[in-house]
Amino acid sequence: MYEKQPWLSHFGETPATLNYPPDSMYGLIKKDCEKNPDADAIIFFGLKTSKSLLLKQIDHMSRKFAQIGFKKGDTVIVCLPNIPQAVVTLYALNRLGAIPAPIHPLSAPGEIEMFAKLVSARMAITLDGFYPRFAAAQANAKFEKTIVCSIKTEMSFLTSIGFFLAIGRKIKPVPYSDTIIKWTDLQYTGKENVQELEQPDPSKDQDLAVILFSGGSTSVSKAIMLSNKNLNALALQMDAAGGPLVVGDKMLAILPVFHGFGLAVCVHAMLISSGTCILIPKFKSETLAALIKKYNPQYMAGVPTLYDALAADKNFNKLNLSSFKGFYGGGDTVSPEIKKRFDAVIKKGGSSLMLREGYGLTEAVTASAIVPRHEYRDNSFGVPCPDTWLKVVKPGTEEECECMQDGEICISGPTVMLGYYKEPDLTAQVLKKHSDGKSWIHTGDIGCMDKDGFFYFKLRAKRIIKTSGIAVYPSQIEDVINKHEAVRLTCVIGIPSSSQGEAPKAFVQLKDGIEGTEELKKDIIDSCIKHLMPYSRPRTIEFIDQMPMTNVGKVAFRELEEREKAKE
Repeated sequence: MYEKQPWLSHFGETPATLNYPPDSMYGLIKKDCEKNPDADAIIFFGLKTSKSLLLKQIDHMSRKFAQIGFKKGDTVIVCLPNIPQAVVTLYALNRLGAIPAPIHPLSAPGEIEMFAKLVSARMAITLDGFYPRFAAAQANAKFEKTIVCSIKTEMSFLTSIGFFLAIGRKIKPVPYSDTIIKWTDLQYTGKENVQELEQPDPSKDQDLAVILFSGGSTSVSKAIMLSNKNLNALALQMDAAGGPLVVGDKMLAILPVFHGFGLAVCVHAMLISSGTCILIPKFKSETLAALIKKYNPQYMAGVPTLYDALAADKNFNKLNLSSFKGFYGGGDTVSPEIKKRFDAVIKKGGSSLMLREGYGLTEAVTASAIVPRHEYRDNSFGVPCPDTWLKVVKPGTEEECECMQDGEICISGPTVMLGYYKEPDLTAQVLKKHSDGKSWIHTGDIGCMDKDGFFYFKLRAKRIIKTSGIAVYPSQIEDVINKHEAVRLTCVIGIPSSSQGEAPKAFVQLKDGIEGTEELKKDIIDSCIKHLMPYSRPRTIEFIDQMPMTNVGKVAFRELEEREKAKE
């Protein structure tokens, strides 16, 4: 059924197939910077970086990385928010042939150690405010070099003073040394001869470009290997589905660069296609409204909770939104209620656009389907992107389901990952070659397709909680709580949250003879604070006398979910 590609009749002006240059991520941004040297590449706290200057910064930092020991093939942990140094870092490493492995800026020391060991990272790049966590992780992570950036160096003088008074003065001094290196000691100053930096590009389109981390159905994260072609393909697909971009088009880069959609769409797609990134390190609805009023951007991408917050923000509701060409929702299912509220705000702002939902997963860089420009069907996440195939199969097989019959969603196309880092067996469980000769990702998600090729998401076959669009895996939280000396057994589920979509709740069965007190709840939460990122920490703990179990001796988490729903 998928071979007939019924969705093509709904593409409109979007081409069904694209040309993907056999080049690296750096190669494509270099071409655009040379084509549009005077155009803005980055806007950050009012300061603008032209494309020609950005290219010089990337080339320079690539050489500096090489001078201090970074080599082709090295994996580098990158722990940075959406700041100019993050953009320079990612492309400079790509030019060198090193592999960035971005992680969440709020990663706890134990998580930093885990990520570093998982990909055998020798080096790390982080922010001064995050450095204490890296120092705590150093004993086991054993980074040979750690480069430390500061946000204030990318701000105007007056803005940097305000930042220092509000936040900067709370940041502890970093003990710089031969192994802990200040970014500004490597930074481009404008005196370097760029021609001397030119070297043959070591990366090609099929080479490993980036490693992104995903949680797993066990407590172990998965390191997802994405090639240059994977990232380039998604960037070009989004340009085709939402553009084409023209010089001066601006994207509000809110989604973080450690997220596939944030990296490939909010940054890479713009910088290789004449666009400008307005980097936003932390989302605040009032700040975003001010940026829109000042810069009149054309594009914005965010998670459903972001759009829900904006729809309720009085300042955003007063904006003229007629400059926009696209609003994109991803990271989690956009409920019809959120879409309806935000679409009303768009219309009120003078635009005929609608919020366009997408679907994907990190194993395919995060976006494999999108709602067509001018057609929406209730509860559908749209149709496949150019050159991308989706089909629904009977679980455990490659046999296609009939129209509107539920089954497992599978994805094939140019964004499909290379595999999991040093995990061939795990890769083989998810990435399978079918009788049609194509490699398909078995997503584990349950959905269906209608006769016109529109797809519908129904539920996740895997245990997963989506909080503010970020995947949280209950087993990771359970692993931490179960290590507490008072705990016998734990089960974590997602409960509705007005601010986050879902939030983790932990049901805890204590060991015999231990009383469930408020003090004990606080102690368990404190243990989570030490080992888990803020968004993955349980918001609520409920002590339970006896954990419900299945016939095969597993925790019956579905029963706990039903109990929780009955309380609503």
